[in-house]
Amino acid sequence: MTVKDKYAVFGNPIKHSKSPIIHAAFAAQCAQAMQYRAVRVDLGGFDRAANKFFADGGKGLNITLPFKEDAFRFAGRLSERASRARAVNTLNLAADGVIEGDNTDGVGLVRDMVANLGWVVRGLRVLIIGAGGAVRGVLEPLLRERPEGILIVNRTASRAEQLAAEFTDLGAISGGGYELIEECQFDLVINASSAGLEGETPEMPSSILTERSCCYDMLYAAEPTPFMRWAAHHAAWAVTDGVGMLVEQAAQSFYIWRGLRPETQSVIASIRGGTQAA
Repeated sequence: MTVKDKYAVFGNPIKHSKSPIIHAAFAAQCAQAMQYRAVRVDLGGFDRAANKFFADGGKGLNITLPFKEDAFRFAGRLSERASRARAVNTLNLAADGVIEGDNTDGVGLVRDMVANLGWVVRGLRVLIIGAGGAVRGVLEPLLRERPEGILIVNRTASRAEQLAAEFTDLGAISGGGYELIEECQFDLVINASSAGLEGETPEMPSSILTERSCCYDMLYAAEPTPFMRWAAHHAAWAVTDGVGMLVEQAAQSFYIWRGLRPETQSVIASIRGGTQAA
């Protein structure tokens, strides 16, 4: 009987996670003997659960809300992008026994935009709505694509200003309140706010869009999100949700763990079909 290497995703809540389906597809595709499960971790219990997982022979973990900062502190060695993000979504037991922390969210977002959707980030005027941990995790990879500039807006303007200030060495980036967008237009609008979780649309004038604007919602659901409906109603050139990002960030985690790059298009199509049918 083949012994399967153990992997998991830690979160709370975690029942909704599609990561086990995604990684099962990757393992079958790449002929890897591995098992992957979703684990609900008690709030305040991350270190204990992670230590037990690796002590019991676990090879790697994905981390989702609300434990990405816990994973950042837990890791014995950090990638540059994880250090920048101050959040970790991938833990890997390295050959020397050190548990390495990485953040694959930004890589997943950029790969979905560029490789899957054919969007070119270079030279674009980019608007990001929201200033939480999800944004922090994607700024470094986005800035390395060399957009003309990134503006982060948030209901609490000071959060956007502070976040932008931490990344100014990587490119043109600024932050503030929603009033900053009133006289501006953007080529790429990324929604990373939590408004969609409550069925709300961020407060934005339709004048921010041009006839060639692309709109990306980092959220995904069984139906188009409020942000996606807003973008489509105001004739954005292209609109998508975060399913591709979900699969691509998982593919980067898989590569870190197994050294193999899985094919993602079929998995995205499968997950998207399941999401729409959910």
